[in-house]
Amino acid sequence: MSHYAVIAPPLYSHVKALQALAIQLIERGHQITFVQQFEARPLLDDPRIGFYPLGETRLAPGSLVNTLALAARPSGLGLFRLIDDLAATTDMLCHELPAAIETLGVDGVIVDQMEAAGGLVADALGLPYVSVACALPVNREPGLPLPVMPFAYATSTQAQHRYETSEKIYDWLMRRHARVIAHHAQRLGLTPRHSLHECLSTLAQISQTPPSLDFPRAALPACFHAVGPLRDERPADHAETKMALPSTPFVFASLGTLQGHRYALFRKIAKACQRVEMPLLIAHCGGLNATQVARLERYGTTYVTDFADQRTALSKASAVITHGGLNTVVDAVQSATPMLAIPLAFDQPGVAARIVHHGIGQSATRFASSAILARRLSDLLNNDSYRLRLSTMPPALMQAGGAAKAAQIAEQALSECRPVLAEAA
Repeated sequence: MSHYAVIAPPLYSHVKALQALAIQLIERGHQITFVQQFEARPLLDDPRIGFYPLGETRLAPGSLVNTLALAARPSGLGLFRLIDDLAATTDMLCHELPAAIETLGVDGVIVDQMEAAGGLVADALGLPYVSVACALPVNREPGLPLPVMPFAYATSTQAQHRYETSEKIYDWLMRRHARVIAHHAQRLGLTPRHSLHECLSTLAQISQTPPSLDFPRAALPACFHAVGPLRDERPADHAETKMALPSTPFVFASLGTLQGHRYALFRKIAKACQRVEMPLLIAHCGGLNATQVARLERYGTTYVTDFADQRTALSKASAVITHGGLNTVVDAVQSATPMLAIPLAFDQPGVAARIVHHGIGQSATRFASSAILARRLSDLLNNDSYRLRLSTMPPALMQAGGAAKAAQIAEQALSECRPVLAEAA
């Protein structure tokens, strides 16, 4: 039995995906400990998974709540404050992880691509580690836009210039975080590094994004594995699994755990569904209050809940309106449910661009009127081409292996300390 540490940003969707991988490794006989700032413990709900708290002297109480509030509204000055918070977390981890890993006596590390500290510290300690892309992969490639960009895929000179310019703008925005990465790479005696894509494993990189959803890739490393969604397949015993779904065809709408507070956007979605005369099920993930829920329910056949069993709802829905979070989108691909993506932040614009590129859904900005949303939704509901394209995708996704395959790859890479090649895994 080996002991593995998991280093992940304290975000619900990332922790849940990595928890599914952790459970598979536990069932294969290994010990797993998540190592993160002290306020992240409640994100884990499996008692078999250990938690080692950090940052109790470097981070103020309430820091995670403040960071999540900024992540829910990442614009203007709030975006720069969020980047500062992310840089502070990486700085804290780079300082405190070495001692924590030594205390725990771990044999290897599983690192979310979005947290550079895991790769930096593992490299410095000579520990094997694997990288996991819970969001769109951060692997950069000439000729492709960064995942946070909303650009369509194109090969024209104009498109290439747009990609290069946007990459420079992104790197400028992230300069505070880049300085932290560069500082600790130098302090830890590593080769120069400045960005997330320079802190990835050379043993194995695991991604939830299926190739059929990404833009064409030509330069991924040989140890890159697209395994599909990382999900805990054990039977759940939560209230949301017992919720009654509408008995007639309906549209499902969810904006994820960070964006469920956007009442005005949900209201536009409700109006759009009313225009096309389709029942709507909204899952707001606890972001709305009772008054807002009551107002939404005035739109005829609009049903509102805090949480719903997402995969069950998607399997029954005629279409889904989503913020473009990768977890929701991959689940929609798995259930062959056409999507209307309304991206709000992070890699969601990139996910939306990929949905449109593959012809499996539509996209709209959050500023679009209910009339525009209704037209896009009507096209999804009445044009069979979206569902036909989607129908070809679930079999390959099922064969990709999910969390069980990811555990096999991680175990092999961490135990043998050599690259696990995609064609040999």
